[in-house]
Amino acid sequence: MDPRKLTRIALIAAVYVTVTMMFQAISFGIIQVRISEALTVLPYFTPIAIWGLFIGCFLANLLGGFGLYDIVFGSLATLVAAFLTSKMPKAYLAPLPPVVVNALVVGGYLSIILHQPYWFAAFYVGLGQVIACYALGYPLLLFLKQRPSFLSFLRGDEQ
Repeated sequence: MDPRKLTRIALIAAVYVTVTMMFQAISFGIIQVRISEALTVLPYFTPIAIWGLFIGCFLANLLGGFGLYDIVFGSLATLVAAFLTSKMPKAYLAPLPPVVVNALVVGGYLSIILHQPYWFAAFYVGLGQVIACYALGYPLLLFLKQRPSFLSFLRGDEQ
């Protein structure tokens, strides 16, 4: 793989992990707002971001999550959501896959781990995702749309 792509993937992963751990107190649990999930809009612009988000989520969950369930299923949920985000036809839909996928998947295993009703866990994980992905991520997406030079860098368009 091109070293420039690997660098972009690593950069996205590093930002995701750093922000998650900076806000660790609100990044894990049934009632959570993982601020780093604002970055989940990036696959709307480039598929490179899919892998950066997956690796970043994996590392964050390895450092501070709920063990093996979180490491495996939380990271796979991020991978699926990021892939779906890359396929969204409209910008306002880009934050939707992480909201839905994480509410269903993360809410599912947190309900088991924390002995809570599934819909309770799914609702609160989804609510946190709405805050992170729509209240923070969508404005980030709109901001980035106005920065063609940054998007060119992110995509690796420059030679």
